[in-house]
Amino acid sequence: MDPNGPSNQEMPIHAQVAPPAAVEPLPDHLAGPTRSGGTGRAVMIVVMLGLMIVLALSILLNMALLGTQSVSASSTELQEELFSPDKYTSGDDKIAIISVEGTILSTSGYVKNQIDQAARDGSVKAIVLRVDSPGGSVSASDYYYHHLSKLRTESKKPIVVSMGSMAASGGYYIAMAAGTTEDVLFAEPTCFTGSIGVMIPHYNAAGLFEKFGIEEDAVVSHRLKNMGSLGRRMTDEERAIFQELVDEGFGRFKEIIRDNRTEFQEDEAILDELATGQIFTAGQAEESGLIDKIGFIEDAIERAIQLAGTKADETMVVRYKRLPSLASLLMGAQAQPRGFDLQQLLDLSAPRAYYMTSTIPALVRNQP
Repeated sequence: MDPNGPSNQEMPIHAQVAPPAAVEPLPDHLAGPTRSGGTGRAVMIVVMLGLMIVLALSILLNMALLGTQSVSASSTELQEELFSPDKYTSGDDKIAIISVEGTILSTSGYVKNQIDQAARDGSVKAIVLRVDSPGGSVSASDYYYHHLSKLRTESKKPIVVSMGSMAASGGYYIAMAAGTTEDVLFAEPTCFTGSIGVMIPHYNAAGLFEKFGIEEDAVVSHRLKNMGSLGRRMTDEERAIFQELVDEGFGRFKEIIRDNRTEFQEDEAILDELATGQIFTAGQAEESGLIDKIGFIEDAIERAIQLAGTKADETMVVRYKRLPSLASLLMGAQAQPRGFDLQQLLDLSAPRAYYMTSTIPALVRNQP
């Protein structure tokens, strides 16, 4: 035996080791991806999934935004909730609180739905109109005054007004829907009210246009078609026309007050002294006859129960709650835009009359 060990030929057959065979590479179409190729494909898949998620969210949000107005306008049924968990919680008769809050510009939506629902509900025996508003457009204010007055006269539901922090101009105008019944206008001690008057805002940006070399070059059918333009100074003729519009709206405002406040029917000069656009405190308003009493919403509720002829312990006091829309569910509070409103900024280019206190910017919009 060889001291260096047996050769491969001398080893038993079962102990012999065959040399490794050469391995042929697989064809490209059968070979798996390399490490770098696999990472690239994974990144591509993640990116595509991300894009699909973003696209899906975009579609949902756009559907929500496009459907917000139609949903709120078509959903006329509002949810009732108790005003207080401890009082006015039982009975077949109801006192309904209708809320008018923020700047009054729209003639559809939440406020109108509240009025309609209270009119349909036979168990509602009286209304507490909660006003917390600086006013709004002449048309919207008059629209709600009209429908609230119908609720009182045709549906036979007395109205008691509870003024919050502000019930000025158009807010005061709407409050006149309570009619001539005694002790129906309540204002909180810190309330600002009054501001009886009309204005058509106009902004003269001619100097700014000139500074930046901007010229107004509108093509119009008549020189008055473009009256009130921001790009030039108002002419005397245009100002006279706008003044006639303001005077007519102002006359209607005072007429509505006289029709519903007997204090001013005997002596019109008293109202003329108050109708200067001035804002009054609750104490001043009570002294001058613009309101009946200083009190909180609970005082207005008690008076509404008296007028309804029901018993406090057998009456439910309810208020109406907006049903959530698709947009509000997806975007929360952002679905209800507040504050600056681009559409209202654009509206400034068109003359519009307002029953609104001049201390509140026209671009503030809190009322849907």
